[in-house]
Amino acid sequence: MIAAPNTKQISIPYLLKIGNGKIARIGKYLYDKEMMKIAVFMGKNTANLIEPRFSETLNRYKIEIAEQKSVESIDLDAIAHSAFALPSGLDAIVGIGGGKALDAAKYTAFLLQKPYICAPTILSNDGFCSPGSSLLVQGKRVSARSKMPFGIVIDLDIIKVSPANYLYSGVGDMVSKITALLDWKEAFNRGYEHFSDFASMLAYNSLDLLFLKHSYDIYATEFQRSLASSLTTSGIAMEVAGSSRPASGSEHLISHALDSVSAKPKLHGVQVAIASYLCALLQNNPNTHLLREILEKIGFWEFAASDPIAKKEFIAALGLAPSIKRDYYTILSEKDSFERALVLIENDETLKRVIVDG
Repeated sequence: MIAAPNTKQISIPYLLKIGNGKIARIGKYLYDKEMMKIAVFMGKNTANLIEPRFSETLNRYKIEIAEQKSVESIDLDAIAHSAFALPSGLDAIVGIGGGKALDAAKYTAFLLQKPYICAPTILSNDGFCSPGSSLLVQGKRVSARSKMPFGIVIDLDIIKVSPANYLYSGVGDMVSKITALLDWKEAFNRGYEHFSDFASMLAYNSLDLLFLKHSYDIYATEFQRSLASSLTTSGIAMEVAGSSRPASGSEHLISHALDSVSAKPKLHGVQVAIASYLCALLQNNPNTHLLREILEKIGFWEFAASDPIAKKEFIAALGLAPSIKRDYYTILSEKDSFERALVLIENDETLKRVIVDG
């Protein structure tokens, strides 16, 4: 029997700034919201990307940094201990950087029940605007419930100098909605899940926002602006649904399994994109050709082929994937999916470029 449908009140970002030079205005954004005393969580090398602009804008508006942390660990127990040792009277928690810094800041804000402002410096996945944090518990990755950001600040001047692999990863995480949404709908049709039409619409619209407005040049400012907006919308779709279902399905299970079995896993969104194409074929997804063509047009397949996934590792992950989440229907739950996938890996020309012997 499935649980009662989600009836909770949802949260969405109140502050959303995407554009050039935004990190130099973050002091004003905080000042306008009366957030005068903050704790800042940064990635290891983030200061090199944002200084002196960040310090100058805080000084201009007399924003006090009560504590600043360089995040290297996402161990849940360590984050919890650190959170309750922070100075009192904080108005907000600010996270700047990549996944680790943002996850640590987000979970700290959740524990302390403080507003959370995030400023991602890469766009490799939609986690910056999701209601969860990816943390370590006894050395294993878990998705811990946390909170949606109160504010999101994305400086495109910083995004444009990020390595291409992060942009390809971000696009890969976006195209996974094509397979995740069909997995979710099929789980609903079989009576395993509730379905949110509005969350589904948001997830589909996030794809339209990214691919229907302009060229496929991942280095173009407008493409990166749309990628930022699309990833944000995807995160909001998860909040509306009350689960990760609008953005995560069979393709994410394969990626999580690859993280476990690979000697050197690829970026999350890169793995997800390859798995999405395979799973779309397994689903007989009507948008399979669009998924393949989109990734071709942005140069993803060429990029992925330059550092392919070992076939032995991918097949091992494929076998492990259905057990990653219990009672979680996807196309991989079907009895013949594994054997069909093996045939596709051996014969599909696109998959043969990115999953190789070795």
